[in-house]
Parts: sequence; C-alpha cells; structure tokens
Amino acid sequence: MHFEPFQIGSVPVGGPLPIFILGPCALESEEFAWEMAKSVHAIATKTGIPFIFKASYDKANRTSVKSFRGPGVEEGCRILGDISKELKVPVTTDIHTAEHAEIAAEHIDLLQIPAFLCRQTDLLEAAAKTGRAVNVKKGQFLAPWDTVNIADKMRAFGCHNFFITERGTTFGYNNLVADMRSLYWIRKEGIPVIFDATHSVQRPGGLGGATGGDGELAPVLARAAIATGIDGLFMETHSDPENAFSDGPNQIPLEFLEDLLVRLIAVHHAAHGA
Repeated sequence: MHFEPFQIGSVPVGGPLPIFILGPCALESEEFAWEMAKSVHAIATKTGIPFIFKASYDKANRTSVKSFRGPGVEEGCRILGDISKELKVPVTTDIHTAEHAEIAAEHIDLLQIPAFLCRQTDLLEAAAKTGRAVNVKKGQFLAPWDTVNIADKMRAFGCHNFFITERGTTFGYNNLVADMRSLYWIRKEGIPVIFDATHSVQRPGGLGGATGGDGELAPVLARAAIATGIDGLFMETHSDPENAFSDGPNQIPLEFLEDLLVRLIAVHHAAHGA
C-alpha cells in the first residue's frame, strides 16, 4: 500500500528526500529557542534537507517531579509560531491534552502525540479535528502492526495527513530496542513512517531520577533507518547536551549535525537511488 503525498507548510511528505524533524528536546528559554532554530535552519538550508523545527513547551512525563517542564502551552506555542513566521519553516511540538490541541493548532504546523498517549482516543480526535498534520509516536509497548488501529482512528476522525513515529520498543528494564523491521511493516500498511533516532537510544529512568541513554548510537540507528526506507527522521539536537535541561544524554551535539546530515543524505541516495 502507498499513501498520498502531502505538505506540511513548505515541506513535502512523500517527496524525493525524507523530511527531517530537528530541534532541542525542550524550550529552555525563548532566547535559546531562537538560537537553536536559527542554527539548525542554517544547517538545513546548507544541506538542502526538508526541515521542520521541533521543541517541547511542556515535558509532561519527566521521571522526577523536580525536573524542568517548560514555559507551558500558550507561551511555548507563541514562541514556536514566531519562529515559524520569521524563518519560514514549519514547526512541531507535542501536545498532552485535548484542550491543548486547539491552542497549539493556532501556531503549530504539525501536532505530535507522545508515545505514552498514542492510544488516547480523545486526544487523537482533538488533534485530527484541528485540520493540522499529526505525528503519532508509537508507544514503547506496541507492536508495529498495532499502529493500524491508530491509523484507523485518525482516518475515522477525518485526518489523512498523519504519520507514525517509531521510537523504540521496551526491552527489559530501563532499556529500548529499535527494530528496523518495524519501519518496513508500518510502511507496508500504507502509513508514512518516521524514525526517532534519539529517543530510540534512551534508557528510560536509567539514571534513577532521570532518563539516560546511549547517544553515540543515535547516528548509527539513523543511518540504518535511512537505508531501510523511511519518510522522515526525527533527531533532537542541542548546542550543549551536557547541560541540557532535558534528555541531554541522547541529543546530537549541534556541532556534529551538519556532517551527520550530509552522511544521511548520501546513504539515502545510495540505498534508494533518489
């Protein structure tokens, strides 16, 4: 099965290149968000990739109650909306409640459903009915073929511009495994698929009060996913991962991003002749 290509702002889903969803894990501050957006935008322009900027206004599922959350839905979406307008790039962020869907849709081009909430029917319906494109993160507890039920819900609610993001599957305690077969199986069902290279290397709760991870493996999995065949790649990046407010161990250092993107594009051309 194949899906009908669609646009997210200026970015084509199902075009000659996979889309790249890039940005920091959290909106640490407005100044930081602008610095990251401008830096990643410049790299995306130089490498010629279809680019969507990502950052979260609320880290609602942090391991510890003491962890940083973010500026909240209204302020966070305003910041992202301003970035989108000035840099002329689509933006995305994750939403956590049905009420947030309508607020975010005023500024956000692509609404993201967190993995833990991927089966929440009310949230899926609220996101679908905004008319925005929707990215549903596949739950760590789901088999690839279980995503067919999510796709059926989205279509039933009138949303056809959506995709599923593979972000690893629970593999024992405090560990995930990325199964490249999942990408093939989801696409075989006619569902566009994104691979999340940075969350797939997490060790959830692995630091006791925070999530750890094997960030050095993110580029390895990204190359494998591109070779397998995907419609987009999701990677979080940070100018100073060691001091990031959230998920530092898994984010790609900004200084390495350009070289990685060049290599990934080369893998795509070699594997798919496009």
